Amino acid sequence: MPENILIKEAAVLIKKSDYNIAFTGAGISVESGIPPFRGEHGLWNKYDPHVLDLDYFFSDPVGCWISIREIFYDFFSESKPNKAHLALAEMERRGMLKSIVTQNIDNLHFEAGNKTVYEFHGNSKKLKCPICGKIIPVQEVDLKELPPRCPDDNNVLKPDFIFFGEGIPPDAYEMSFIAAKKCKVCIIIGSTGEVVPASYVPNTAKEFGATIIEVNPEESLFTKRITDIHLKGKAGKVMSELLRYLD
Repeated sequence: MPENILIKEAAVLIKKSDYNIAFTGAGISVESGIPPFRGEHGLWNKYDPHVLDLDYFFSDPVGCWISIREIFYDFFSESKPNKAHLALAEMERRGMLKSIVTQNIDNLHFEAGNKTVYEFHGNSKKLKCPICGKIIPVQEVDLKELPPRCPDDNNVLKPDFIFFGEGIPPDAYEMSFIAAKKCKVCIIIGSTGEVVPASYVPNTAKEFGATIIEVNPEESLFTKRITDIHLKGKAGKVMSELLRYLD
């Protein structure tokens, strides 16, 4: 079926539905200059995933923070929302999107203008004291001196995203599955479906009767299992075109 017909079909379903959500993965941020963790050009081909192990963080906070700074704060700190992020923000503004469940930690949905975002894996733009719980915006911390420390109790600050060995933030987890069970349409953008339990969110939406629209250049683990409409292409191009049909 020609791609523009599929996009028109997806737009009709979105406009008819009174409860739409988006589920986003690393693929939506690639056009913002942020590589995925997995795949041919993924970060784990360059870095050992061990650097995000919680035990390693507490045993060698300086060594851990050197890698964290390089990956998340030297390379990608200037990344900006792309057309796909902006399209989702416009959909929310128009009342066509209730919420976003994201696997990403880059804060780009908020920067694009979305208000209701459930960050399944946390947010790299915040640092948290593991002892007292204080949250500090990363721009208020001097990362030239490592490791950064809590101004209240002098304990080592940790990025407020999920390390290996940590659980999903309870509020984000709960709200993500509430949204999945309520939605009529779930738009998957840039997720391979390989990461659990995050990938259970679209699966739950499907189990509860939602139509699944997938935006991905290639097939994912979702495509043949739960996807109803697969819009193949880069997220920015496809979402911009979809937004045009939503006018």
